[in-house]
Amino acid sequence: MSETLATTTAPRLTSLSHGGGCGCKIAPGILAQLIGQSTLPTQFFPDLLVGTETADDAAVYRINEHQAIVATTDFFMPIVDDPHDFGRIAATNALSDIYAMGATPLMALAIVGMPINVLPHSTIAAILEGGASVCRAAGIPLAGGHSIDSVEPIYGLVAIGIVDPRQLKRNADAQAGDVLILGKPLGVGILSAALKKELLDATGYTAMISATTQLNRPGPDLAQLPGVHALTDVTGFGLLGHALEMAKGAQLTACIDAAALPLLPGIQTFAEQGVVTGASGRNWAAYGEHVVLGEHISASQRAVLTDPQTSGGLLVSCRPEVAAQVLEIFSRHGFGAARVIGTMQTGPAQVQVQ
Repeated sequence: MSETLATTTAPRLTSLSHGGGCGCKIAPGILAQLIGQSTLPTQFFPDLLVGTETADDAAVYRINEHQAIVATTDFFMPIVDDPHDFGRIAATNALSDIYAMGATPLMALAIVGMPINVLPHSTIAAILEGGASVCRAAGIPLAGGHSIDSVEPIYGLVAIGIVDPRQLKRNADAQAGDVLILGKPLGVGILSAALKKELLDATGYTAMISATTQLNRPGPDLAQLPGVHALTDVTGFGLLGHALEMAKGAQLTACIDAAALPLLPGIQTFAEQGVVTGASGRNWAAYGEHVVLGEHISASQRAVLTDPQTSGGLLVSCRPEVAAQVLEIFSRHGFGAARVIGTMQTGPAQVQVQ
């Protein structure tokens, strides 16, 4: 196929994928079963500080007393049609897992799967440049990668970072009495569903791109703050899913105030109209039995709570007396939507929403 013909007949990126962004994730219940059947016991590796035990954001391997390597990989199908934006979102999302461990990124490798005879080469190049631009913004090299000819377009990164083991922040170390702070507004999955249905206006698209391409740079600063106990980022399993991982890890109850949640513009209206992703329902089916919803929580509000976030915000569990400092760190890095959204309390390992 010539470049001219491919350009003329090029399909929308989102039309080539059965799901987009972190909504492509395997449902958490199925994933847990698969990992449980195949994982090598980690007790044989005493320097593996974080493995698969608590579904944390990245693996961490101690090199010495003061240094540990943080490694993760993240990739998915298009969430938007603009190729440069797709590359930016995918790269930002991958680097988020490094920041969510309190680590600093060192370098990245690209993961590229493209229908080489379907998409114009210029489109594929724009995707790669979008990812490279995010790595430049993060101050790291995009040092290599791997590519294949794929039926669906896939892009992402292997990301490598470094952290002092004493400042490592797991998702499982929350303490009773902590407050929960969310760094970015919710609703990326709903906006992506609206985009795919051609219902999203320019304002909504701009808001979605702004949120999904904002690097979670506060992570290392938060990790150095005494009183910050646990850290994760909210991605494909939605706020409820990642809060539940935090609750299970600490054997506590995560209590969320639905009225306090920061939301992207238009989210509640779209949800009330049924503009949601299939992943939202799969998420609820996977973990709903561990969630207690207040009687006033509507079906549309539940859809927001389970909405899969792509390149979502950091979720912080910290002592109440340092909450103001946490919010100041978020503000300093340009995260004006950061809010206190709940608390961690003594009780069963579950999430309660009021």
